[in-house]
Amino acid sequence: MIPSRYTPYALAALRIVSGLLFLEHGTQKLLNFPIPGPGVELFSLLGVGGLIEIVGGVLIALGLFTRIAAFVCSGEMAVAYWLFHAPGGVFPAGNGGDAAILFCFAFLLIACTGPGALSLDSSRKSAIAV
Repeated sequence: MIPSRYTPYALAALRIVSGLLFLEHGTQKLLNFPIPGPGVELFSLLGVGGLIEIVGGVLIALGLFTRIAAFVCSGEMAVAYWLFHAPGGVFPAGNGGDAAILFCFAFLLIACTGPGALSLDSSRKSAIAV
């Protein structure tokens, strides 16, 4: 059994990795990096999604305004699943929505629990308390 004292670090690992992966989805949509994306316009539904993914991914990875950013990103993924994936079939593995569901619930967990260890939010709280 893993001691509970490691929970903040496990949460931080989830936050950092999911934030960076989310950032990558946004950069693919808007910047065609690291691989060419669908080539969306900024003021389209997918473009706004890409912008949320870039800004939200950075904030979540850094642990800055984490709860708000994670809540917004969780909502974006819920909308993305129901608008773009669910119409393609019942099963997420078949409709391509498994990543959207995982992001949605990982970000919902982070919004509820906070950033964990190693976050700028905890650094800001320390600076404010001094």
